[in-house]
Parts: sequence; C-alpha cells; structure tokens
Amino acid sequence: MDKKIKVSIIVPVYKVEKYLRRSMDSLVNQTLDGVEIICINDGSPDNCLQILKEYKEKYTDKNIVIIDKKNEGVWKGRFDGIRAATGEYITFTDSDDYVTLDYAEKLYNAAKKDNSDISVSGFYRVDTDTEHIYSTEMTGFEGKKIDMNVNPEEILSINTALWNKLYKAELLKNMKNLENPPRILDDMMFLLLVYLNTKTITFINDPLYYYMVRQDSIMGQIKKEQIESTERAMVDIKHIYEQDEQGKKMLEVIDVMAFLHFGISLMFRMSSDKENFKQVLKDNREYLNKEFPKWRKSKYLNITYSLKHKGANLKVAIVKKVYVLHLYKAFLAVYKWILNTFKIDIKW
Repeated sequence: MDKKIKVSIIVPVYKVEKYLRRSMDSLVNQTLDGVEIICINDGSPDNCLQILKEYKEKYTDKNIVIIDKKNEGVWKGRFDGIRAATGEYITFTDSDDYVTLDYAEKLYNAAKKDNSDISVSGFYRVDTDTEHIYSTEMTGFEGKKIDMNVNPEEILSINTALWNKLYKAELLKNMKNLENPPRILDDMMFLLLVYLNTKTITFINDPLYYYMVRQDSIMGQIKKEQIESTERAMVDIKHIYEQDEQGKKMLEVIDVMAFLHFGISLMFRMSSDKENFKQVLKDNREYLNKEFPKWRKSKYLNITYSLKHKGANLKVAIVKKVYVLHLYKAFLAVYKWILNTFKIDIKW
C-alpha cells in the first residue's frame, strides 16, 4: 500500500548545477515520513536534469518526481508542480537554497496542531560565497496566529518569499492565476493570491531554511524595461481583490504592500542606474499615487502605529517618511554605505 503523502516539496530548477546537490541532499533526508519531492526542470541548459535523474535513481525509496519541460519561467513551473502534487500540504524550496532535515516535519506538525492554512518558520540569510550569515529572520513569533478575518494587516510582518512556509494543498490548487504573470517580485504577488483565501496562519520560531544570497540573482539585475509588466501584474492582483468579499477588506494592505515592494525594494535595486534614477523614482511615485493611493495615509506606515504594535515594521515606516519628503536618494546613499562598510544585509 502506498504511504500517505503528507508534504509535497516543489523545487523549480534552472541553471543551478553548482548548488543543486546540496539542496537535494537536504530534501531526500527529511525526517518526516511521507514526503514527495517534485522537481521542475524548467528547460535548464546545464546538467541539472542529469543531477535530478541521478538522485531519482539513487533514492528509489523516496518519492522523487521529475517534470522536464521547456523554459517558461518559475511562475508557470510552480503551477505545474501544484497540479502534480499529491500531498496534504505543499511547500516550495529554491534549488540553490537548502533546509534543515526537520524542515517539513516541524512545519507540518505546527500546521496540523493549529489546523492552519499556512505555517511559517524562521530562516537564515546566508552569503553564497562566504557562507556568512547576514541575519536570522522571522523568529520571535512563537505562538502567534493570524486570523485573516480579524487582523489581515499582520501579513505585512511576514517575509514574502514562498519558501519557509507550508500551505494546505487545497489552498494552492484552488488559487487564482494571472494571465500575464510578473517576471520580478513574483514571490510577493504569488503569495498575495494565496492570502486571498487564507483563513489562519501559524508560526514557529525555529529557523529552518537557508536562503543563499547570490550576487548574480535576478533581483540584482533588474532592467528598467521589466518594470511595466510587473506594475500591470500588481494592478491585476488589486482588481482580483476588489472583486472578492474578503479581498475588499484588505485593499489598504495591498496598497501598503505595493509601497513596500515597489517604493522600497524595487527602487533600491533600480538605484544603480544613476543616469535615469531620478526619472524612475518620479514614475514610481506617480504609479503608486494613481494605483495604490492608500499607501500615503495608511496607519500601517505610521511611525507611531509601528512603535505601539508588535510585529509592525518600524523600518518601513521611517523609509516611507523619507520617501514622502523626497530624501530617498540621500537615504539610499547611506543605506549602501552601511551594506558595504559593515558587510550586512538589512531585510525590509
């Protein structure tokens, strides 16, 4: 008799042969019984497919599924994995990262204990080249539980990566999709679509995920021409929320999320284009004011509110003030000096 699949781990794979074995080693040795590993080889031109086949042949007692497909991007690859998943719960890992051996077990037990739609763990941010740990994130939430019908704004305190989270399978299998998905900021937008039908989120303190910060990652190479399609996708998501009863209650949260990721994260990465950055910043402000106007007066971006509410992001509230006062370029200069001088990374 086939044993019950408790957790499906979906792993999009593309040009990561240097890191893939370390990632797979952490997955095939999970302590939880009933794990399924779904590897999406997204037309990778290197030896990734051969490495995946090697693991499938070696670990015949593990549930390793390989989906070999033409390159269509990580967004479509994740949906391919969701359709193939047979587990009670689903999680995602990036193929250049790795996890602790009890990653699936702890997230699964936490979700089952609270009957939550999503469980969230802490994680490490690690320099790929030096293995220096920049920071330990998403800890200190032990015992916390978000009721999306009561306090949906609390999702603003959660990192927007898809990894370090476990999802009820039905939540993902029934989620809405985008006809034109974004090429950047895709994790955040995917997660917003997941949150639309989420009822409860639970947390565990333990850092279980090793997120490897690569200098050659896509987030370090954003081109100006990529921004338009990403902006349209964010507007499409807001329209989806506007047509949903639960979503309507979260529109202010969506506007704040837009400022956080378009106003801060995206502008930081675009700031290396010194010649055009002034215009990019102007366009960004006009976009936010037109499509997500609640960001300007939202209490969730208020410094006083952030000081009074545990879990609120004081750093973002301060940067919002800087952004409104047109001091953003000066702020970025100081921010980059801190990064370069102290060799740390600040997670927004």
